[in-house]
Amino acid sequence: MKMIHMTDGSENKKPLMRALGEFVGHIWSGITHDPAKDGGRDRMVVDKEVREERRGKTVLRETVVREIEIADGDDEESPV
Repeated sequence: MKMIHMTDGSENKKPLMRALGEFVGHIWSGITHDPAKDGGRDRMVVDKEVREERRGKTVLRETVVREIEIADGDDEESPV
């Protein structure tokens, strides 16, 4: 079995055809997935704040996203 050498120097023992099949499977599930069947929760982004600080060659970026999630029906369980 031929090893696939990753860019970080590690080796992946998974055959190329297996990796390709998993990739196509992920794409296919994304195409056929119905987001309306995800439990009936509505999510709305209410605020997004991005702070960026540059120091020489280094950039520190902090992103804060605040969301509101509302469950449909009589679902009493916590969304978290």
